[in-house]
Amino acid sequence: MKLLYVAKRGRPDILLPISFLCTRVSKSNEHDWSKLRRVLEFLRGSLDDVLILGADDMRRMNTWVDASYAVHEDMKSHTGGAISFGWGAMMCKSRKQKLNTKSSTEAEVVGTSDFLPGNIWAQMFLEAQGYSLVENKFHQDNKSAMSLETNGRKSCGQKSRHIDIRHFFIKDRIASGDIILEHCPTEEMLADFFTKPLQGNLFKKFRAVVMGHAHISTLKGTPVAPSQERVGVCKRAGSKRPGANGVKFAEPVVTKVTKKTYAE
Repeated sequence: MKLLYVAKRGRPDILLPISFLCTRVSKSNEHDWSKLRRVLEFLRGSLDDVLILGADDMRRMNTWVDASYAVHEDMKSHTGGAISFGWGAMMCKSRKQKLNTKSSTEAEVVGTSDFLPGNIWAQMFLEAQGYSLVENKFHQDNKSAMSLETNGRKSCGQKSRHIDIRHFFIKDRIASGDIILEHCPTEEMLADFFTKPLQGNLFKKFRAVVMGHAHISTLKGTPVAPSQERVGVCKRAGSKRPGANGVKFAEPVVTKVTKKTYAE
């Protein structure tokens, strides 16, 4: 709970692992304790990092929302989202969804429904301060979910007709022009940082934007080389594990994974 406070107040880069550990409080095991220790080691190695918040234009807001499908033990999905005005993520969210979904598209729609109130609240708060939004971009990487959110029931097929109507209230916001729905490639989806455990170059790229060390414009047009997260060599031919055919892997960002722990 102390780390949850830290993640909410000044270190959003640890929000994903902490939100997962919050679901394991009553049933934690040795693997959960090792995850907690890894987070603490990461914090110890980055104590001097600070969250930098800034705005290019208070009237232009960008929102990223994404969902990881059926990643929890009870097969529920995980929602992640972030809002930024240029420098740093001002409002972040990483939480387990409260209902089970039947597809990744449905999980995206539910995730949008979960995060949209934060976007609306931010818009109303800025208007009360004298800043009326002229641009409110809502970034997503799932085109099927975007079609459902834009057209509502008209885009529902046999696999999506069961979706609760309450998850389509974003359609009214899009129709009224309050939100501009835009497709965002996966390699530029900042919300991925709050839905799945990224590593390597992609982790560094998104973390720099979330913490305000890099501008949101760096998300576009920045090639990211394939990350190499594991350490270990597997010389057995035909093995499907990482490190097969004698390929060596680079050091992870925080802790070193030995051959013994990898086998375990």
